[in-house]
Amino acid sequence: MQPRTIQFTPEGYQKLKNDLEIFTKRRVTAVNSLRTAREMGDLSENGAYKAARFELSFVDQELRRLKFLLRFGKIGTVVNSGRVGFGNRVTLVNGKDELTFTLVDGFESNPQQEKLSILSPIGKAVLGKTVGETVTVTSPSGMVHYTIREIT
Repeated sequence: MQPRTIQFTPEGYQKLKNDLEIFTKRRVTAVNSLRTAREMGDLSENGAYKAARFELSFVDQELRRLKFLLRFGKIGTVVNSGRVGFGNRVTLVNGKDELTFTLVDGFESNPQQEKLSILSPIGKAVLGKTVGETVTVTSPSGMVHYTIREIT
């Protein structure tokens, strides 16, 4: 069974490529560190060997993740049709708060960078809606009603 296609913004896809290059170089350093630590002797009490092995394991895991995302990822098409969709920047208001974010796929989401997943409660609520529509989102503090002010 093939995984679903993962959508990325152009910036998000480029970041994956850059990270792959960085971790590929970092792997060479990790292998050299492991080789040096292995030459120090007794591996059972060799902290440098254990640290180097841990580092190499982490780098290899990250490389597998990045290769998977690049293999099944594609740059999503941003459509400005007046309806909220992938890649749109959305501004919501509820009287006292204003929330602005870009709607992305789950692998690229990062609330600190104002990127929310289309699979998140807010993402699901606004998907396909237009300016002026009101959406209801269930949050830990209860139901919150937002009005869509802007879609770009």
